[in-house]
Amino acid sequence: MESFNDTCFIMIILGVVVWVSLYFVDAGYGKMTSEKWGPAINNKIGWMLMECPVFLVVLYFWAKSPVRFDVPYLLFFLFFELHYLHRTFIAPLLMRGKSKMPLAIMFFSVAFNLINGFLQGKWLFELAPEHPDYQVLYTNAWLTDWRFILGAVLFFGGMAINWQSDYIIRHLRKPGDTKHYLPKGGLYNYVTSANYLGEIIEWMGWAMLTWSLAGFVFFFFTMSNLVPRSNSIYKKYQNEFADEFEARRPKLKRILPFIY
Repeated sequence: MESFNDTCFIMIILGVVVWVSLYFVDAGYGKMTSEKWGPAINNKIGWMLMECPVFLVVLYFWAKSPVRFDVPYLLFFLFFELHYLHRTFIAPLLMRGKSKMPLAIMFFSVAFNLINGFLQGKWLFELAPEHPDYQVLYTNAWLTDWRFILGAVLFFGGMAINWQSDYIIRHLRKPGDTKHYLPKGGLYNYVTSANYLGEIIEWMGWAMLTWSLAGFVFFFFTMSNLVPRSNSIYKKYQNEFADEFEARRPKLKRILPFIY
């Protein structure tokens, strides 16, 4: 248990380093794709390869757990895997365009997803069932606890925001159109990275509904990656769509409506 907690704290420290670093270096994928990151592969394949490890690792821990069909643990599993079923096998197939993903970015993401899958799966399906406090906490009564209820609302609310925002991005251009556009609609009326906002809310909900250090680590690392990246995207849009951006600027923020 001590080594598990140590790994969690190391990931938090690493998250702080990532958070600060990404204000000075743009991670070269998506809108920030750059040749300086080296060889690249098809974006759809890259997304599938980098996201599938966490899906499989959590599946492994759940499948061998003696509590896998206890309702709270089964719901944890279904919630988590629903996200990654969509992220790994559905969302990449919906992507448009012929963009590429640097292999370096893919390998970094694979490493994180392996570690994150280990932390979430190890805690929920191996350590928590043996931990005296969590043997009491993760019973059917947990399903009526305010932390589980509010966490589930945030989780699925964030997922809905993320999916809607991705839909808006995918449909900015009509077939054959190659122009770029400043996103509008939904929470894009308030922030330039509405999809990231949805994901942050989702994993905030996960941290709450599991009420665990592992869940917090995932939420914090998500913030570490997406908050500074939203700043990069904000600046990119500011330069690329100067006139339109300036007209919308009074209420258009990076990732947190009305604040940042």
